[in-house]
Amino acid sequence: MKTIGNILFSFFCAVIIPSVLLSMSSSAQAQGLTLDSCLALARRNNVEIRTSQMEIENAREVKRQVFAKYFPQVNLSGLGYYSVNPLIHFSIEDIQSNDMRQLLMDLYELVSTETDIKKELSLMKKGASGSVLAVQPLFAGGRIVVGNKLANLGVEAAELQSDMKIRDVVENIESTYYLVAGLQQKVATVTAALTLIDSLDRVVQLALGNGLVTRADALQLQLKRNEMLASQQQLVSGIRLSKRLLCNQIGIDYSDTLVFMDPQFEMPSMPDFSYSPVGDTLRPEARLLQLGVEAEQLQRRLTLGEALPQLTLMGAAYYGNLIKTDPSANAVALLSLSVPLTGWLETSHKLKQHDIRIQEARLKQEYYSKMMSLEEEKAYSDMLDAGILMKSDSAALDIAQENYRLATLNYEAGVVTIAEVLQAHALLLQAQNAITDRHTTYVVARRRLMDLQRTSK
Repeated sequence: MKTIGNILFSFFCAVIIPSVLLSMSSSAQAQGLTLDSCLALARRNNVEIRTSQMEIENAREVKRQVFAKYFPQVNLSGLGYYSVNPLIHFSIEDIQSNDMRQLLMDLYELVSTETDIKKELSLMKKGASGSVLAVQPLFAGGRIVVGNKLANLGVEAAELQSDMKIRDVVENIESTYYLVAGLQQKVATVTAALTLIDSLDRVVQLALGNGLVTRADALQLQLKRNEMLASQQQLVSGIRLSKRLLCNQIGIDYSDTLVFMDPQFEMPSMPDFSYSPVGDTLRPEARLLQLGVEAEQLQRRLTLGEALPQLTLMGAAYYGNLIKTDPSANAVALLSLSVPLTGWLETSHKLKQHDIRIQEARLKQEYYSKMMSLEEEKAYSDMLDAGILMKSDSAALDIAQENYRLATLNYEAGVVTIAEVLQAHALLLQAQNAITDRHTTYVVARRRLMDLQRTSK
């Protein structure tokens, strides 16, 4: 029995325990999310990104449909019929002229004994046929070529829209992620502040026991602690809501066990003040504006093609016995030329309308190109301003820390009141939260500039 127990124990240690540990390790890894993992999940699960990919595939299907216009249109048809009475029935008696009727009767009696000719004729009682019709446009005013060019523009536009959507989703996720990180940093700040309050409370309680301070000092400290606890609870609620928003953005279910890894809140290196925009010529928005101009130009060519001659080649083949008893076959080729003679007045006004739309598209292209340059420059300015203010906030934090230290020492020496200590503590907390907010603003602005420049290259 001891041997069996040892065997079972060895099996448990060798198989069960590693499996449990592996499962726990995998679960722990699944609960930890970095910014890169959030972005990877968003590219797979985000609804807006997936929808934009579907739009690309939809545009490609339209392109395939238009491309099919290059090939002949072939129609295969069949026909069969059966009638109770022949559709065509004719006999000698149906002839109205008496002389002619008598002449045919004499001829019929003369040859009927030697041939199987009947004095009446019946046709089309039953029959069947099959036919093939092929139509190949040779020239349709250039509309087939222009239609394919428009379809290509549609695919490129859908791809650009997808790139822009991915960029916007990434920016939103980064903003939310750093919002969570900033809130978590503030929670840590409040927790440290509560530790300072507890430390100060021990000093106050000691002084209260020795009769050096009044009960009012202890009550003021308690009110400050309650205020800090309420602020901590608000931050925790904000973190939970921000995490839920982030989970929705990256397409996963929210869980309280999810852990979002904090990015490093180091002081950023100051960017170069000599800034020159990368340029908007390669940005998706700039290319979309150019596509808008090109699309209007192609639409104009489509309208013009409706007023140009059209040349079509048609071929038809037939096999059947719709009329005759014995089946027969035939084929024919046709060349059709269609020249519109009217409608030029209407077409000329349509062309002028397209010219106006082309000018409008070019004006929009010029205007929004300037706006994109301003957008990129603003992102740089926001990043630069936040970086400069972070330096100022860092100096203010040093001053607030020193001010709080001196206020605490002075309170212990009986020079200042507890209210002045709490005021110095409030300024310290304000300075700590300010630098957290400023750093979040800086990181978001920096990522925004990087995203804009990345799409410009």
